[in-house]
Amino acid sequence: MTTARRAADATPLITETDLPPAAHFVDGAFAGASGDGVIDVVDPCTEKVIARVPAGTSQDVDRAVAAAAAAKEQWARRVPRERSEVLHAIADRLAENSEPLARLESANTGKPLAVSRDDVGQAVDTFRFMAGAVRATTSLAAGDYAEDHLSVILREPLGVIGVVTPWNYPLLMAAWKIAPILAAGNTLVLKPSEQTPLTTLKFAELVADLLPAGVLNVVNGYGPVVGARLAEHPDIDMIALTGSVNSGRAVARTAAESLKRVHLELGGKAPVVVFPDADLTAAAQALRVAGFWNSGQECGAACRVLVHESVAEQFVEQLVGEVKTLVVGEPAAGEKVEVGPMVSKAHFDRVTGYLERAQKEGIRAATGGGALDGPGYFIAPTVLVDVPEGAEAARQEIFGPVITVETFTEEDEAVRRANDVPFGLSASVWTENARRSHAVAARLDFGTVWVNSHLVLASEVPWGGFKGSGYGRDLSIYALDDYSRTKHVMHHHGR
Repeated sequence: MTTARRAADATPLITETDLPPAAHFVDGAFAGASGDGVIDVVDPCTEKVIARVPAGTSQDVDRAVAAAAAAKEQWARRVPRERSEVLHAIADRLAENSEPLARLESANTGKPLAVSRDDVGQAVDTFRFMAGAVRATTSLAAGDYAEDHLSVILREPLGVIGVVTPWNYPLLMAAWKIAPILAAGNTLVLKPSEQTPLTTLKFAELVADLLPAGVLNVVNGYGPVVGARLAEHPDIDMIALTGSVNSGRAVARTAAESLKRVHLELGGKAPVVVFPDADLTAAAQALRVAGFWNSGQECGAACRVLVHESVAEQFVEQLVGEVKTLVVGEPAAGEKVEVGPMVSKAHFDRVTGYLERAQKEGIRAATGGGALDGPGYFIAPTVLVDVPEGAEAARQEIFGPVITVETFTEEDEAVRRANDVPFGLSASVWTENARRSHAVAARLDFGTVWVNSHLVLASEVPWGGFKGSGYGRDLSIYALDDYSRTKHVMHHHGR
């Protein structure tokens, strides 16, 4: 049975001096809460409380929104070059503090240090990309499209953006939102996950001197209080959320009352379609990473294999062999750790519940299949086989270190079943046939489709889904479009 590696000594990942102030960040400074409620921040490796942050109230949100509204006109008037320089300065500050940020992220989430370091690196790149992209936006050329009338298209900021970020990538998802929002000339109020607020607060501390007061605000708290107030607030022009489908529904429903814009990046259940001519070794090796990166707590994870029946036995053998070599443990246990714990007791119970129900349905774990002994919320990397079409484990987002394997006979069947999930975020196709790769990718109802690869991202290309995975795009110039509005100004110049 796989066991979780533990730190050999008592040297902690972080000390008290590494922690950010346990407060909200409003109008350029850390501020106390209007209420007495506090939220315990728990280390998922040890189940011990490592910090306590205030539980925000509607009054805290109102104060932060007022600060963002007061700052929006001045920030919006800055020319792209000036905003670009600020974003580059933020990227520099993050890069200078990359190791403390990575350790803080790992201490809060249980992520292996390799994952946290990658998160920080991608966050830096996100700010660098947006710093460049905002200086090179394109639009319809000015010109006469009606006789004697000159049309000019202006791109304007929306105003104040409310942001809700998830617990699985606290710093990186904050960067994916903050960078384009600031680049486009908006101000914002951000609610981090109550489970993982530390790196977002640390970010605010690190960049406080780089931004005018009120441009960036952070309010800690729970979704039904802080998130709901952001979604309904009349002075917020858009609500942007990365999170669960249920959270997305709640935010969109509330935002509809004021007709504010909504940007949703929700769940996923990425199918991995393996055809008989695929390089099975390459596919198994890729899934070792893409299925278990961030302990499978990844909305684009390669979690649902559909493999042609003629090569299924061979592929499962190779995949299980790869998965068995994964090293599970605490981030403090060393650089070889690849898989950490689930982020919380509630999520641990949710994932193990899926595994228990799958077993009762006759689905077999070829490796893993349950929790690991000892403290912390560790689950063994798992490959479920003998999975029938329509099984809960193959349709619902487990969001843990679990890959399901189904078989198919015909290409049309594979496409139909791949699309037969409520989500539409990402998918991959594995084949050496170029014509097939183009044809199948075109038929898959997912916002990103990889061919002979999975979970490779770049700041230049968009990320976002269809169906239950939401709408709007992160990364790329499309994110700048999402956080902007276009205005048509037409001049009559006839004489």
